[in-house]
Amino acid sequence: MKSYEKSRNLFEQAQKIIPGGVNSPVRACRSVGADPVFIESAMGSRLIDADGNQYIDYVGSWGPMILGHSHPDVIAAIQNVLKRGTSFGAPVDLEVELAEMIIDAVPSIEKVRMVNSGTEATMSAIRVARGVTGRDTIIKFDGCYHGHADSFLVAAGSGVATLGIAGSPGVPDAVIQHTLSLPYNDIDAFVSVMKKSGDGVSAVIVEPVAGNMGLVPPRTGFLEALRTETEKHGGLLIFDEVMTGFRVSYGGAQTLYNIRPDLSCFGKIVGGGLPVGAYGGRKDIMSQVAPEGPVYQAGTLSGNPLAMAAGIATLKAIKRPGFYEALESSSRRLAAGLARAAENTGTRAVVNRVGSMVGLFLTDQPVASFEDAKTSDLEKFSGYYRKMLERGIYLAPSQFEALFVSAAHSDQDIDDTVAAAEEVFRNLSA
Repeated sequence: MKSYEKSRNLFEQAQKIIPGGVNSPVRACRSVGADPVFIESAMGSRLIDADGNQYIDYVGSWGPMILGHSHPDVIAAIQNVLKRGTSFGAPVDLEVELAEMIIDAVPSIEKVRMVNSGTEATMSAIRVARGVTGRDTIIKFDGCYHGHADSFLVAAGSGVATLGIAGSPGVPDAVIQHTLSLPYNDIDAFVSVMKKSGDGVSAVIVEPVAGNMGLVPPRTGFLEALRTETEKHGGLLIFDEVMTGFRVSYGGAQTLYNIRPDLSCFGKIVGGGLPVGAYGGRKDIMSQVAPEGPVYQAGTLSGNPLAMAAGIATLKAIKRPGFYEALESSSRRLAAGLARAAENTGTRAVVNRVGSMVGLFLTDQPVASFEDAKTSDLEKFSGYYRKMLERGIYLAPSQFEALFVSAAHSDQDIDDTVAAAEEVFRNLSA
């Protein structure tokens, strides 16, 4: 039996001075009936908590750690830059280099702007879309999470779904009325709304692979319909690739599915584990961003050299021959193993996967939307989470989050994870 005494003491202390004891709500683990473990260090596929417990990690800092933790190339790049300073508030060569790498990787991007988070990227992209089109309305999809900007906190996924709230107090009705939220993967509903209101829509923003309601792939034709209808009505299509960018393929989901959006948003992997965001698109659109154009956006730490160096080192490593093939093999092994473990124990479960993103839902019906995801047995998932943690497997403390496989996960890591899952499924079914 693991001891969590130090983590519990730290959490008790944190709750006195930090809202909820955490700096992002899902980390409080409330939806799974647990207290958070406080992490001391990480290496490769492993986390070590304050009490010395080790875990095989499938959170990966919520996606950035595609190489695993403390990758030597990334650490060396950060250390090299650190000797010269941490931030200058002025242009540096590294932001040019990272921008060139992103443009080279993603065919839809001709110009890119660095920011400090995924939320900054998405809210900036929406502002640009409104500025370019002269329209206010945006369309998003139920269960998709695009950060905590006011416009997006309508039927959102991720931590909002975990808390079981429709949005958030403090978001004005005047903002909400400009956001339409539609069922993810429902082509007919989308086309119907565009037929009625499309000429007033500035942008459609979507997670091309939904990773904030668990893991839900796009149905055949869904992304194509978004592209066709936005072009028809003069709105912009924005792909939120904060999670999928450089993960499901080097060029992101838009390369995997061969769809070219007008604007794209990135984060996570492009900063190598440091705070980062980026948004980019066609030259004629991005030329509207200040100081080249009238749409204002700025940031004190945007393009800071530490994040740029970590991002460059990460992208260089994942571009090496065979990287994605090996990652695909590991991810396939995990998904197949979890499905087999559920079948062997008579557990109702659906396993979805796209690239190195995996979703496990404790339900017996296919999961293609947020409504489908909500049929999962949340009480059973809570027990699953706690028992897997006890067996040294670190999962996201929410049914509505994806699992991330990294290059550091060995076959043995995955086999141990599957064995633990089968044991837990059997115990939960007893």
